[in-house]
Amino acid sequence: MKTILKILAAVIIVGLFGGTIYFLYQKSQKKPVIYETRSPEKTNIIQKTVATGSVVPRKEIEIKPKVSGIIEEIFVEPGKIIQKGDRIARIRIIPNMVSLNSAESRVNRAKINLENSRTEYDRYAELLKNKVIPVAEFQKYEVSFKSAREELNDAENNLQLIKEGQTKQSGSSSNTIVTATISGMVLAVPVELGRQVIESNTFNDGTTIATVADMGEMIFKGKVDETEVGKIKEGMPLILTIGAIESHKLDAILEHISPKGVLENGAIQFEIKAAVKLREDVFVRAGYSANADIVLDRRDSVLAIPEGLLQFDKEQPFVEIETSPQVFERRNLKTGLSDGINIEVMDGIKKDDKIKVPASMAAAPPR
Repeated sequence: MKTILKILAAVIIVGLFGGTIYFLYQKSQKKPVIYETRSPEKTNIIQKTVATGSVVPRKEIEIKPKVSGIIEEIFVEPGKIIQKGDRIARIRIIPNMVSLNSAESRVNRAKINLENSRTEYDRYAELLKNKVIPVAEFQKYEVSFKSAREELNDAENNLQLIKEGQTKQSGSSSNTIVTATISGMVLAVPVELGRQVIESNTFNDGTTIATVADMGEMIFKGKVDETEVGKIKEGMPLILTIGAIESHKLDAILEHISPKGVLENGAIQFEIKAAVKLREDVFVRAGYSANADIVLDRRDSVLAIPEGLLQFDKEQPFVEIETSPQVFERRNLKTGLSDGINIEVMDGIKKDDKIKVPASMAAAPPR
């Protein structure tokens, strides 16, 4: 019985040892490599550079008052379409007390002077009527009377101007009414009723009452890195992608490249401007951030392959074409324009060829 157990144990040990050897042998055998293949496709190749910026109106004007005072009435609100000359706000003037007192004093003096001149004019007019004095002497008092009357009129106009911001001669026009200088849309009204505003003059820009812009003419303003600015020129087409309306692309034409760069974040940036071609079905708001793809070159409906399929022998690009199942041969290629993902193939392969996918991109899904 003991002998049988020993024999059985030996058989089991030998079996386990043999099984282990077989398992390790099987594992050491390499599985045959099955290469994926891809075919060329007809597509558009667009070589471009990207500029970041925003879309703004070409004409955007800040409306400022001609007089200082308090906002008494506002006639517009953001988003309203207005025409040149339309009323925007009314200003109530708070006169300077020193200037007001001086103007009132001048009016009083002018009245006194006018009364005195009138008295002399009437007296000498009577003497002229009775032919007591010659006409030449009377004319001195007539001129004096007219000058005094004009002085009073001027003093009263000055007083009214200080009090109300307008004179009797100005008619319906008034400096207290702020009007639009261009037609367009009101973008912002940064003042409220009761706020004090300052007139625009040589020493002060003045308070902005409203911002008005022509929303029918928009431009893209952006920045291009110095490494890319040498590749672009005026007249090039742009494709705008606006963050707020990504589903819509807008076309634009590059019309200005700044001759001077500005240092920003450690790099020299050049400002560019492009005229935007607006669409009727898309409303573009002022200040939308946007990316502009500047088209440097393009090829439409050309044979192309992913750049990852290319292999190189020194500087000669080539691919491996499947001639029979998992059998490949080398084909040298003549390539053209590349967009960084796909590259144009000008000669060397046909649309029906199957190209070996190198191991470096075998895990990537087909495009």
